[in-house]
Amino acid sequence: MSHELIKMALEEDIGEGDVTSAYFIPEERMARAFLTVRREGVVSGAAIAKQVFSELDPSLVVQVLVEDGSRVSEGAVLMMIEGKARSILTAERTALNFLQRLSGVASITARYVAAVKHTRAKILDTRKTTPGYRTLEKKAVLDGGGTNHRMGLYDRAMVKDNHLVSDGGLESLQAAIRLLKFEKPHVEVELEADRLDQVADFLALEGVDYILLDNMPLDDLRKAVKMREKNPRIRLEASGGVNLATVREIAETGVDFISVGALTHSAPALDIGLDFITMEKLESL
Repeated sequence: MSHELIKMALEEDIGEGDVTSAYFIPEERMARAFLTVRREGVVSGAAIAKQVFSELDPSLVVQVLVEDGSRVSEGAVLMMIEGKARSILTAERTALNFLQRLSGVASITARYVAAVKHTRAKILDTRKTTPGYRTLEKKAVLDGGGTNHRMGLYDRAMVKDNHLVSDGGLESLQAAIRLLKFEKPHVEVELEADRLDQVADFLALEGVDYILLDNMPLDDLRKAVKMREKNPRIRLEASGGVNLATVREIAETGVDFISVGALTHSAPALDIGLDFITMEKLESL
């Protein structure tokens, strides 16, 4: 998957050719470059950034100095690239786009995880990912200490309010759950509730693995956790209105998971730059 994505990204950027490097950088010029962090954060995407340089020019020597999942401070050197200056410059932006984006996801995830570390709650991502980037962004969430929710529509049934518009009642819902569990026993079932009476109904159903508590006030979240004592096998996920200012209080209600769309749809890129040194300059030092 990453090979196709890298190929597409490079073609998108280079098109018919890197005219700047072709006309302004001598073909024979060799250089060494370093990817350096400009702000504290958590690294993700180092492997794919390395792959960008290597796929563009296999002769480049690329050394990853900091592995994914590492917390780094300002000034940390993540990677060294050595070889043709043209190749390094042509691949620079594509490599940085991957690395900055994914490190941004890992960094914001780490902030959420730190905010709830004193509780049982785990921070979940969502499907609100950049098209084509889902596997990479969910890996970045793991690098930041978070937990992955379902990968797609195929690995967990998540019955939300829109699915229940034409619902035939609890009997119909129970029948659907039983059929799914019979035909696809590996698929988990999650039901969305925005009221406590729905929580009570869903706790009484067979085959439910998770209940999503959608946009519930803190007091209702606490009540839902208390209600769950009758069926402790079912896990509770809080969602809606989650940000760094609210996540601590939500976690302290006792829920098992908190899903945060902002981990992927609103993560600011981590500031990472490329410092470029020609071999001529190195030799003169």
